Amino acid sequence: MSGHQRIYVVSTGASDTELVDVRRGVGRAPVVLTAPTAEAKRVVSGVGVEPRVEVLLAPVRFPPTDRGHRLDELVRRHALQDRFRDVVVVTDPASATLLLRVLAPDQLAAGGAVTIVGLARGDRPVPVRRALAAGVVLGLVAGTAEPLAPILLLPALTALVGLVLLLVPPARHLGRAALLAAAVALGLELLAIASSARFPGGW
Repeated sequence: MSGHQRIYVVSTGASDTELVDVRRGVGRAPVVLTAPTAEAKRVVSGVGVEPRVEVLLAPVRFPPTDRGHRLDELVRRHALQDRFRDVVVVTDPASATLLLRVLAPDQLAAGGAVTIVGLARGDRPVPVRRALAAGVVLGLVAGTAEPLAPILLLPALTALVGLVLLLVPPARHLGRAALLAAAVALGLELLAIASSARFPGGW
């Protein structure tokens, strides 16, 4: 699900085999939301991640008409805190069904106790400050090089690395940062060259 945040909706009827698949499939440090019940505790122990207990996920005998929307709001609130972490929701089968009807109304049920929903997300934000700082450092280092060719070589190599990283979806933000650093370094170097003794009359 490249470009999507994965939401695992797991009912308390999940088998041990299904829980093993969930544990293997989730990314690093997932957010696990669980109902405060013994059945949910069994499922969470099978996932092997410290959960966040949410009372709203507890089963209710007569669910209100807006229960699905309230569950959807709860899950999205936790998901939006970090769009690059998987979210695991453990609740009873009835609540899981109501949640999925709102969270993914167009997605067909998986047929088991585990359903994976993908929420669209953008790329990771570019670390602009670090890229600018790296560009300044790169420009200063390259500016001390002799002759002219090595001066332009470092920004060129940095830009090449950035272009390669753009082809790797999880690392696109690093690619953009590398290109920004290369542009800053090149700008500083050209400015230094124009005002140096190498070009006494300027450009």
